[in-house]
Amino acid sequence: MLKLKEGFDLHRDVVLEILRKEASVCRMTEYSEAVDARLLNIESDGGILYSWKGATGTTRIGKYDQNTKQNKLLYTFDKQVCISSCSLNKEETLLAVSLAQNIRGEERLKPISKCLTLLIEIHPINNTKVLKAVDCRVKVQFLHQDGDRKSVLESHLLLFAEDGYVDLYHVLLSKQEGYRVVMANPERLSKTAERIVEDFCWVQWDGHTQRLHYLTFKDKYLLRCVQFHPNNNCETVLELHLNLPANSFPTVKFVNLGFDHYHDEKPSRELVRMRVFTNPIGSLCVFYSQPLKDKKELIYTVVLVHKDCTKRFRVDLASDGSSQNSQQPHPLFIPIGYYVLVYLQGHFLHCINTRQQEMLCYSLFFSGHDVNSGLQCQSADIAVLHAEGRPTCLLELVSGKINAVQLSSDFLLQILRSDTCSRWPGSAADPQRLAALHCLLVYMGNDPKLELKIMSWVCDNVNTIESFDLIQEFILASWYRIGYNRFLGLDKVLPFSSIFEKKEVPGCLLDVPCVCCTNGFHAEPVFKGKTRGLLNFWSELQCNTERTKSLDALMHSRYRTSHIQAEWDKLKSEKKPSSHMDHMEENAKKVLSMVDTWCLEKKLVPLFQEEDHQQRLLIGLTVDKLREHINRHLPRLGKKKIDSLVINYVAKLLELIRQMLESAWAKYKLGSRVLCLMQQGSPAEWSVFHFMCRILESTRGLCLPLPPGYHTLFAVFAIRCLPHNTFLQYIDHGFLQLTETFASRLMTDLDNSKANERLKFSILKRLPEVVEQRVYHMWDHPVSSASISRDYVRGLLEKHNKYKGIAAAGREKPGFRHEFLPLTYLANTLSDIEAQAPNPFEEQENVDASPAPADAGTAPSGNTAKGSITLYSFPSVAPFRARWSGSCRNEHSQSQTDSSS
Repeated sequence: MLKLKEGFDLHRDVVLEILRKEASVCRMTEYSEAVDARLLNIESDGGILYSWKGATGTTRIGKYDQNTKQNKLLYTFDKQVCISSCSLNKEETLLAVSLAQNIRGEERLKPISKCLTLLIEIHPINNTKVLKAVDCRVKVQFLHQDGDRKSVLESHLLLFAEDGYVDLYHVLLSKQEGYRVVMANPERLSKTAERIVEDFCWVQWDGHTQRLHYLTFKDKYLLRCVQFHPNNNCETVLELHLNLPANSFPTVKFVNLGFDHYHDEKPSRELVRMRVFTNPIGSLCVFYSQPLKDKKELIYTVVLVHKDCTKRFRVDLASDGSSQNSQQPHPLFIPIGYYVLVYLQGHFLHCINTRQQEMLCYSLFFSGHDVNSGLQCQSADIAVLHAEGRPTCLLELVSGKINAVQLSSDFLLQILRSDTCSRWPGSAADPQRLAALHCLLVYMGNDPKLELKIMSWVCDNVNTIESFDLIQEFILASWYRIGYNRFLGLDKVLPFSSIFEKKEVPGCLLDVPCVCCTNGFHAEPVFKGKTRGLLNFWSELQCNTERTKSLDALMHSRYRTSHIQAEWDKLKSEKKPSSHMDHMEENAKKVLSMVDTWCLEKKLVPLFQEEDHQQRLLIGLTVDKLREHINRHLPRLGKKKIDSLVINYVAKLLELIRQMLESAWAKYKLGSRVLCLMQQGSPAEWSVFHFMCRILESTRGLCLPLPPGYHTLFAVFAIRCLPHNTFLQYIDHGFLQLTETFASRLMTDLDNSKANERLKFSILKRLPEVVEQRVYHMWDHPVSSASISRDYVRGLLEKHNKYKGIAAAGREKPGFRHEFLPLTYLANTLSDIEAQAPNPFEEQENVDASPAPADAGTAPSGNTAKGSITLYSFPSVAPFRARWSGSCRNEHSQSQTDSSS
């Protein structure tokens, strides 16, 4: 489950170098046993402070720089001392040290006190000032100020006393002789101390963010968070009540304040283990475990402040068959990204998703033999090193090794690929697969190689998952990854999983074996200070908390793609272009132009190569509705950022579908030959066709658009893989959509065999009339020739009639046969013209009955009476019609009779 990456090694990086430098003082074998190097503290800049026994019987303090891989000697005591706490200021001019009383029979410090706290000048005078001499443990920690600060003549030191108070010392420095940095007024240090915490029983220091979290108790436990600003001022910014049992901390607990090798902390006495984790985009989680009940169960609570909720988990330790180890009564809390691992060695590992906490199925849980963390020592001997924005590390206190820890993608892939890692067969393993899939796609999905592996698994397992749609989960989880890490408020606005689209969630996704979850009290944090006016973590946290409350009060705060189905049906039914359609087209242009910039290299699958009016409309509608939804719920993002987010979001959806097809294309080694309509499909093409069927089914269920060209490619695979009758049934049931590109290819690529001719007629019958007319012209067939001739003659005559002002009636005579359609149409047209001509038998004045001249197109020669009208004789159509009809009725037997008549 965990993947450890080796980092710092105390023996390799420190001890070996010490031995190499000081081997000349004494024999190597004697000194190697007496070095006794120990880690003291890790500063916020990554510097590792350590101590060791010198060759001359002294104690020395050094620093290891993880960036330069160099060691540096900071200070040497003139005798051996027991260092319980140590810190170095950023300029490396002051060293704060707490010395513990020697409890192993060695020489004790004078004056006799349990702890002596010193402030030492190390550049270069080595002047020492005593800060505290008390009978309780003391922890020291320098504030690390802004690195761009011009003046370095001031340092600030936090002093934590086991008596329950925290003091802040302001140390003024001065330069002497150009390079010596010394304390300006060492005798006034105690007077500059400022008490910032009066009473605490638990405290945690986050050096990277300069935040202090501490717990105090009156009537109930109250968590307070103190923020130190770059100007060295501090303020309490958050208060949060916690439901902890009374007397949870019999001794004061220090977290992230160095490592005390001289204080014997027995883990069995630790009643509650607690940690606070923050994320830069505004999330805060509090994890704490409560006492075991007869060592048979473990209860731990998660307070998600940014989600305004609390989750209480109870794990039955006896059910896994493992023996309870009394040396590790509490789990480790290990933050990895927005996941937090709750790990109890030998029992269970719970990977909790702090972003999507609605259902357990988005968190991974393993118990018994499935737990394999890769850790080589007991949990009690491991310290978790967490700095916001940096990889989490685990420190083995005994060996001094620091390893970066992350989730293992190989292990998560194994969960998807096999049932062997799960103790629950069938649909009971689906929650594991669902959680592993989301972790791989959302948290680790930026790795293209890993994404290809997941796509390959999706291709092979579209029918194996019972409780959720695998393709829908893949699309929505990958889709969600674009916006989740930009703005925390998008967690409750963007679609995350198809589970939220279901009216009834399958029962196996609601419960996870071996772990019981109950919803506790609302977090109800109280924000103080100037958090609202600061563009920092606390303002984001406050906005996220308030936004969560408002979104939870709404019915449908999360965008659901299926909600646009009604409007999509209405838009498809519109036949005339409108301004609304033009707007959708503009949206689609922006999305497709974004896809074009991503698809610069040659692609395997021929998508985005044709116009698809319906899909372009759906793309535009998706953009419009998603933009409207985010503007309504998250207006503070701004229209420009929302527009950019939505365009990228929908473009990523289309690109995801293309990548899925390319993965299947490459998996089955398909080439351009599969686009030929004259061959039957191979078993590999059948697999790809089935995969495309599932993609189409899944996207229709969510009302998501497809890349232009998808329906054409799907129809090509269908005609190769399906019998003609089945192919036509796919069309009639609306599952297969005919495109003009496909119909044109069908007419030109297939020959005119009886089966293909019947198929082509069936296809033409199912095409819209406008498309049918264009496709007809591409078919080399007598029917197509007749259609072309009819259209051509109709066009010529309509043009002539428009010029002459005569409208063709275009009526059909009963019993008139269509053996030669152009001539039939011509006969009908001439008949219409004859019907509209003047009747020569009507009574008219001054009629010249002389025969018409030979040239009917010119006026007759000679004089005519004034006012007379010259009749142009038009030949009657009736004899022509009779001859044509008669010849059609009896072409052979009555040909001579028709000629004489």
